[in-house]
Amino acid sequence: MTIQPAKLSDPAVRAFVTAVNAHDREGFLTLLAPGATMSDDGADRDLADWIDREIFSSHGHMEVDNESNGGRSLIARYSNDTWGEMRTRWSFVVEDDGRISRFETGQA
Repeated sequence: MTIQPAKLSDPAVRAFVTAVNAHDREGFLTLLAPGATMSDDGADRDLADWIDREIFSSHGHMEVDNESNGGRSLIARYSNDTWGEMRTRWSFVVEDDGRISRFETGQA
C-alpha cells in the first residue's frame, strides 16, 4: 500500500519526495545542505549530474511503499523515462537545520 507523500513522517524526506514528484528542481535544491552528497547502488555520484539525469530531465517519480528509521529510510517504486519502474531503497541524513546532507539510493 502506497504512503502518500503528505503522510511521510520526516519533514525533509516528505519535502524531497514532494519536490521529486512535482518536478520542482528549485524546491528540491533548497532541501539540500551545502556540500550535500549522494550515492546510487553504493557508488558516490556527482549530485548535480545525477539529479538532472535521473530525476528532472527524465521525469522521476516516487511511490513510497514503506518507511522506517523515523521516516529517513524508504522503500519506493521509482520510475523515470530512462529506466521505467524499479523497486528502490532510499536513506537520508538530515542535519539539525532540516536540510539533507546525504541521500543514498539503489535497487531494493
